[in-house]
Amino acid sequence: MITKEATVAAPAPAPAVPEPPRTARKRRAWDEAPRWQIYLPLGIYLVFTLIPFYWILLFALRPAGSTSLVPWPMTGAHFEKVWTDRGFATFFQNSVLVGVATLLMTTLVALAGGYALARFDFRLKRGFMLALLCSQFVPGALLLVPLFEIFAELRMINSLGSVILAETVFQLPLSMILISNFIKNVPYSLEEAAWVDGCDRFRAFRVVVLPLLRPGLIAVGSFAFVHSWNHFLFALMFLNNQEKQTIPVGLNTLMSADSVDLGALAAGGIIAAVPVVIVFAFIQKWLITGFSAGAVKG
Repeated sequence: MITKEATVAAPAPAPAVPEPPRTARKRRAWDEAPRWQIYLPLGIYLVFTLIPFYWILLFALRPAGSTSLVPWPMTGAHFEKVWTDRGFATFFQNSVLVGVATLLMTTLVALAGGYALARFDFRLKRGFMLALLCSQFVPGALLLVPLFEIFAELRMINSLGSVILAETVFQLPLSMILISNFIKNVPYSLEEAAWVDGCDRFRAFRVVVLPLLRPGLIAVGSFAFVHSWNHFLFALMFLNNQEKQTIPVGLNTLMSADSVDLGALAAGGIIAAVPVVIVFAFIQKWLITGFSAGAVKG
């Protein structure tokens, strides 16, 4: 008997994929433009940014009357002059007190208000949020007259407390909005789970929610500190005694109608800038994270 074996068709060989040439490489985002078109504008911007810093260091470190473009020999006479003779030690202490007190008050009040806005629904909530947003368009100069009248009735003129309260009022709207948006990004189920475990609302907020708000609190607090440190108007209007003045007003005293001591002014500017630079150097990671999270509605 003749048997016919079934023949199975062999699969067709896969077409050969041509190998990419050795010179080809993966396309990257920055390959779309020549490198010089990126680095040249950045370099120009860096030069224009660093020149003022070098210039202020030059005037602060070189001797009085020198016209050299290199601060050599260096001198600390300008720093000693503004720190001891011009009272910058007192100005610095007052600015630290105002900045830290404003940071604490703004953070605490904004934390309570932001939690209420994020977790509770009440009548006129949208109107209140709109009022907070609109208050950001009001310049601080418009608040001088009503705040001055209030502080005069409370006998707080020429007191650091008046500047602290004014700075806190000025910082609260934006701080409250940022913290409320940051709290919205924290899942509400975490608090509910804490309630099931026996925690009350305050303890659940303190144990569960508050640790997750660290970037937002650092961002709001640092912004309040830096603004109160650099703000000139409130300290100028509410403080009459020179022993109560802050750093920005102290810098203004170094300039007169007849002459300006550039060396002392540059040294005072460096003293005023160092704390802000240190703050941003240590908290820049938390600052970016906090503002980016607080700007997004959960």
